[in-house]
Amino acid sequence: MPSSDQSIGRHAIALVVDNEAGVLARVAGLFSGRGYNIESLTVAEVSPDHDVSRITIVTTGTPMVVEQIKAQLERLVPVQKVTDLSVHGPHLERELALVKVAGSGEKRVEALRLADAFRARVIDTTTKSFIFELTGTPEKIDAFVDLMRELGLVEVARTGVAAIIRGAEKL
Repeated sequence: MPSSDQSIGRHAIALVVDNEAGVLARVAGLFSGRGYNIESLTVAEVSPDHDVSRITIVTTGTPMVVEQIKAQLERLVPVQKVTDLSVHGPHLERELALVKVAGSGEKRVEALRLADAFRARVIDTTTKSFIFELTGTPEKIDAFVDLMRELGLVEVARTGVAAIIRGAEKL
């Protein structure tokens, strides 16, 4: 009998991979070749000798689709480990955003007030604009960006999700 929970869910999947040319292209190609969407993707070297990288991918799908994605990722030769952080247990997710807002008068004052409430830092300012730096969950960043739209949002640059398991356990 099929699983009763076939709802589409958001999943943060962490990969430990060999740091070699073409690995990211192979991982991204796996997603695009099968029609899976990548909502966020981050990658960086994580070992002192520069031979291992960590890739964090945020995607959505039914439990069956996510299991297929994980199984296919595990079969890629440069992939050492695949962990679905969303089902593994408690984990933290953070993202960095740079948000440019232009405006004057009350809109400028309101943008500064909201930035303070969201703990966003002003990292650049002119007489006509601000650039805010904000870290937090993707939901927090979405909420800040939505509020800035009404106040003169010009541009947004986001890093994508970085995620890690809570506690002493190593990925």
